[in-house]
Amino acid sequence: MKPKHIAIAGNIGAGKTTLCELLSNNFGWEVNYESTDDNPYLEDFYNDMSRWSFNLQIYFLNNRYRQIVEIQKGDTTVIQDRSIYEDAHIFAPNLHQMGLMATRDFHNYFDLFKLMSSQVNAPDLLIYLKASVPTLVNHIQKRGRDYESTMSLNYLKSLNDKYEEWINNYDAGKLLVLDVNELDYKDNIEHRQFVIDEVSKQLNL
Repeated sequence: MKPKHIAIAGNIGAGKTTLCELLSNNFGWEVNYESTDDNPYLEDFYNDMSRWSFNLQIYFLNNRYRQIVEIQKGDTTVIQDRSIYEDAHIFAPNLHQMGLMATRDFHNYFDLFKLMSSQVNAPDLLIYLKASVPTLVNHIQKRGRDYESTMSLNYLKSLNDKYEEWINNYDAGKLLVLDVNELDYKDNIEHRQFVIDEVSKQLNL
């Protein structure tokens, strides 16, 4: 059976959208992009994280859950730009740890995540983009989104630490780790082909 659901995981600026475009163009798969341009909370969140953290995480959780439900109903292969697990295991816990999300809000959020995730299947393949903080900063600066300009290095590092912990314990399905510190699949043809070959092997294509 052909895969239905490919999820791309990685920190802010890791190169998820670029990889989605590469795989979509090569395999003809549909892409569900992360809602950033039309996200009603994102800019407010970066200006006042403690005020808007819960709202933002609920928005992302709802959005990704809806995407997965539609993917599982359909008969096409879809790439999801960031997985439902990352909000629950990386972003929300990090906000709570930093004192930017109240404990009651975090518990409420995580209970909702557990209920939602129990009703959907894990992706056929999770691709994790491993990136150092300097690599992330370089990518973030290149794309020049105003609301990301105030992001601290400590925030990115804290997220990276949580990503490593989560990936080291991920056992829900197939996992492919790509070190984007060593890969330039945006501009390097050989690197693009390497990534395509690795994904093909994982999915027996």
